[in-house]
Amino acid sequence: MKKRRIITILLIFCAASLAAQNFAVTPALQRHVAFLCDEEQEGRKAGSDGERAVARYLHAALEEAGVLMLTDSLGQDFTITRPEGDIHSQNILGIVQGADPALRDEYVVVGARYDHIGTHVLMVDGEPVVQLYPGADRNASGVAMLIELARLVAEYQGLFRRSIIFVGFGAGEEGMAGAWYFVNRAFEQIGSVKAMIDLDCLGRGGFDHPLTVFSQLRGKDFDYLLDKTAEQPVVRLPEIARGELPASDYLPFYERKIPVFWFSTGTAREHRTIKDTPRLLDWSSMEINCNYLYHFLMIVADIDEISSENADPEKRAARAERVYAVSDCDVRPQFFHSNERHFLQSWVYKYLKYPERAIEQKLQGQVLVSFIIEKDGSVTNVEVEHGLDDMLDDEAVRVISISPKWIPGQIKGKKVRTRMVIPVEFRLASKWDIGLKK
Repeated sequence: MKKRRIITILLIFCAASLAAQNFAVTPALQRHVAFLCDEEQEGRKAGSDGERAVARYLHAALEEAGVLMLTDSLGQDFTITRPEGDIHSQNILGIVQGADPALRDEYVVVGARYDHIGTHVLMVDGEPVVQLYPGADRNASGVAMLIELARLVAEYQGLFRRSIIFVGFGAGEEGMAGAWYFVNRAFEQIGSVKAMIDLDCLGRGGFDHPLTVFSQLRGKDFDYLLDKTAEQPVVRLPEIARGELPASDYLPFYERKIPVFWFSTGTAREHRTIKDTPRLLDWSSMEINCNYLYHFLMIVADIDEISSENADPEKRAARAERVYAVSDCDVRPQFFHSNERHFLQSWVYKYLKYPERAIEQKLQGQVLVSFIIEKDGSVTNVEVEHGLDDMLDDEAVRVISISPKWIPGQIKGKKVRTRMVIPVEFRLASKWDIGLKK
C-alpha cells in the first residue's frame, strides 16, 4: 500500500468576517486583567516602573493582535510638571487601516487609561505595611477590552471602512494627561478624528451595573447608531447615561467637539480601594459587552458621517446617486435572496480559477474586493482594496465582475446604490488520500 500525496486547492472564505457574530473572549480578558493587576505592577501608578511594564505589555499585545504600531514599546512619552517632581508617562498607539480608500484617512479612536493609583504605606503596630491598589475594574477591565477589540478589528479588517486607532492612555489618574496630550499635542491629524470611544470601568454586570453609554449626540444622530447596532446579534443593549458623569479620557475629545461615546458599567464601592481585584469582575458580562462594543465600533466606522443628515434615512435617500454602505440600508442587498456568504459559496468559489503560476509559486492569502451594487442589481466598480499578487487580484476581480444581478439594497422602500467589501480567500492545502492502491 502506498500513500500518494494529492495537492488540493481549498478556496476558503472568512464566513465569520461577513456575518456579524459573537466572540468567546473571556480567557483573553482574564489573562490581560491578571497581568495588569499583578503585584509586580505595584498598582500601575503614573510614572512608575509598573506603569511602564504595563505599557510594554500593551504594546506587545496590540502588535500580536495584528495592529500596526505607531509607537515603539517605550510609547509616545510626555512629562507632567509637579512641584514635588516631574512625572514621565507615555501613550501606546496602534492603527488598523480602514478598507475604504475614501474613508481610511478618517479615524475612530478607541481609548482606555492603563494607569492606576499605585500603593499606600500604612503603619501597623509600628511596622510599615504596603497596601496595593490593583485597579481591576478601574481600569484593567477597559484595557483588556481595548486589546480584544483590537484583535477582532484586525482580524476582520475588511468590515471597517474607517481606520481605527487604539490608544492606551498613560497618566489618566493625573488629570487625564495622556488623553489631553494625544488631542492637543501629539496627534497631528486630530481634525480627521470623527469619533472617540472611551472604555472605562467595564468589569461589572447585572441590574446594578448595566452597560451604559454617554454621548453628546442627541436625537436621530445617536438613535441611528444605537438602532443599527441593535440589528446585529448582540445579547444586551446599553442604557443611556443620565445625570452627572465622572471625568474620564473622553473629555479632551469632547472639548474639541469630536463625537464621544463613553462606555462603562459604572462606579462601585470597591473602586480606588485594595478590594478592586479580578475576582470581583463579571466575566460573562464583560464578554457580552465586548461583543456589543465590537458591533458598535463597526457601525461607527462604516457610516459616511456622524451627523444629523446621516442619521436621517429620508435625507440619505433623497441623494439618489449617492453610494451607501451596507449598514445604511434598511434592506440589505441580496444574492438570490441570500447574503454575501451565499454569494461566495455559490458564485465566487464555484467559478474562481486558481492561477496555475500562483499554485507553482505557492501564493495564498486574502484579497479584499469592493464593488457597487447598482439600483438595477448589476455589479459595477469592482476594485481591489487590499491585494496579494496581480494574478490573484485579477482573478478575484474577474469572477466578481461577471456576477449575476443582485437584489439591490433599499432605504425607506427605495432602491439605492450600495457599496460592499468582501474578502476572497486563496488557500493552498495538502491532503493525504488514505487507502489508495498502488
